[in-house]
Amino acid sequence: MKNSGTQINSEPKRRLSLLRLVYVIVIFIGLIYGVSLSFEGWQENKSRAEYGPWFAAYVDVTSTPTYAFEKLGLNTKSDVILSFIVSDAMDPCIPTWGGYYTMSEAAVSLDLDRRIARLQQQGGRIAISFGGALNSELALKCTDEKELFDAYKSVIEHYNINTIDLDLENQGLVDIDASKRRADVIAQLQKYYRDNEEDLSIWLTLPVSPQGMTKEGTDVITQMLSSGVDLSGVNVMTMDYGASRDQEDSMFEASKIALIESHRQLGVLYKQAGISLSSNSLWQKIGATPMIGQNDFLEEIFTLEDAKMLNLFAYNQGAGRMSMWSANRDIPCGENYVNVKVVSDACSGVSYPQFAFTKSLSAGFDGDLMQNAKLLTVEDSEINYQVVDNPKKSPYQVWKETGAYPRGTKIVWRGNVYEAKWWTRGDLPDNPVLQLWETSWKLIGPVLPGEKPIQPPTLPVGTYQNWSGTVIYNAGNRVLFDGVPFQAKWWNQGESPAAAASNPDNSPWLSLTQEQVEKILETHGRL
Repeated sequence: MKNSGTQINSEPKRRLSLLRLVYVIVIFIGLIYGVSLSFEGWQENKSRAEYGPWFAAYVDVTSTPTYAFEKLGLNTKSDVILSFIVSDAMDPCIPTWGGYYTMSEAAVSLDLDRRIARLQQQGGRIAISFGGALNSELALKCTDEKELFDAYKSVIEHYNINTIDLDLENQGLVDIDASKRRADVIAQLQKYYRDNEEDLSIWLTLPVSPQGMTKEGTDVITQMLSSGVDLSGVNVMTMDYGASRDQEDSMFEASKIALIESHRQLGVLYKQAGISLSSNSLWQKIGATPMIGQNDFLEEIFTLEDAKMLNLFAYNQGAGRMSMWSANRDIPCGENYVNVKVVSDACSGVSYPQFAFTKSLSAGFDGDLMQNAKLLTVEDSEINYQVVDNPKKSPYQVWKETGAYPRGTKIVWRGNVYEAKWWTRGDLPDNPVLQLWETSWKLIGPVLPGEKPIQPPTLPVGTYQNWSGTVIYNAGNRVLFDGVPFQAKWWNQGESPAAAASNPDNSPWLSLTQEQVEKILETHGRL
């Protein structure tokens, strides 16, 4: 019950001291900051729950023998990406399947419309892929933007889809005029559907190597963003690495590195476009498509173990999509197919049972292909702060702008470990470059909880002479100092290697890296 009278308090009033006021403000800001972070995390988790990562295998519609994708409706993973819509050889603004069938011809000759309806009857969903490696993506030769708009639109409406995939390879990737034309028309198309309260999801499928996406690929993304296209994501073809893959790396390891690099590049591209996205949001825009089994390069075989590990890595990172080339090939080759090293469109070239790759790659990617089209790109309201590296807890020395770092040196910078690819000084480890060759640092990974400084590599007594303050040393001479190997950079006498870590530029001594120590041990038979 309220008291309408004036309350008299006989106790003396207490003033809030300045110190206490500051304390209260700090707590208040901390609560707001915590709530903000919690809300942001909740938003990302909510987004992931509503628009979960999805799996859909590519199906080569015109390959021989015809693949019965409609029977995938009997399986739990029935979503497919039908490929490829390309230009007609005589009239480039007419969309065709593989250059062989117009949409009406495919409905008759391949019974395609009825087979799609059967798949959908069983709960399956489809997307359509334009382009591919062998023919001309529509924008390449259809130069009239109005006709190009109508061509894309006719495919979308004929098959009643809300997700398209632009598989850009060869000339379709490098033609600058086609890239701008494509991006402008896709932006118009997306706006048309959104103005009519409909969704249109745009995925780019691009080649990749362990060094990341090519300049041509990143240029295509830049053009799309510049034209105003709201990309659902970038799907990288984790396959056919050739000489770009370290021969000691498995196909999974090469693909993992390629995905990490693509994620980094995508972040740079969005920042250049004026859009700030969190790491989680960027991973939601990443897709991976391995070529199952035998790849086009003889020595490259994507195994079932590779598939399981890639699936686990991509899921744990929060990747938005997983695909594979192709559903047609997810079956072992028959006895009549003698040379399995020759890539087949109808079998994998490896001895795993039918659907083995589908099951391994799709695990956890249970999202709805069509629902994901509703996910719009929204700039993340991240709190900008820099991680302060603690030398007492960092496994390696913290990077300094004045430091000189030879090839193989590992350092810590803003919570991550980097390794020098060549001698470097003053090159910021996390400089936002698009291509790996532009930076002298290789990102290894984050500093792990509980890590402590790693002791410098040592060599057994007797490998080299112990350092002495009275001996004259010439450039290239090696010594041991407390078991740690050092090499002289120039003539010196009486200058202790102890100063090398604190003042690397002025010290005549350079400590050897772990890689160099390992080579020495191999040469000396580990003594």
